[in-house]
Amino acid sequence: QVQLVESGGGSVQAGGSLRLSCAASGYTVSRYCMGWFRQAPGKEREGVATIDSADRISYADSVKGRFTISKDNAKNTLYLQMNSLKPEDAGMYYCAAAPDARWSTLFVSEYKYWGQGTQVTVSS
Repeated sequence: QVQLVESGGGSVQAGGSLRLSCAASGYTVSRYCMGWFRQAPGKEREGVATIDSADRISYADSVKGRFTISKDNAKNTLYLQMNSLKPEDAGMYYCAAAPDARWSTLFVSEYKYWGQGTQVTVSS
């Protein structure tokens, strides 16, 4: 059974930083595509950053240069370092896994397994 458990969310002021973690079980982070997504109230879920088994990475244009996705294969954990946070970055952040994806993808529909999410609040 695949389980993805996010942590690290919280409330910060604009310009601040947060580091999200996603601990995976029943799923090998190093072997498949993993991603971070977010959803603000009243908006659709959107891809933020993804990384595949070959460490190819994709970022949404809105976070390029500010967010960094990484993984620790030994800990089977995915990370998202978020710097220079803006109020528009606020939302529920989800970790997701795409076992059938051939390469890094930001498409929500490609992801089969999802965590419960961790809330990020950014005040101006």
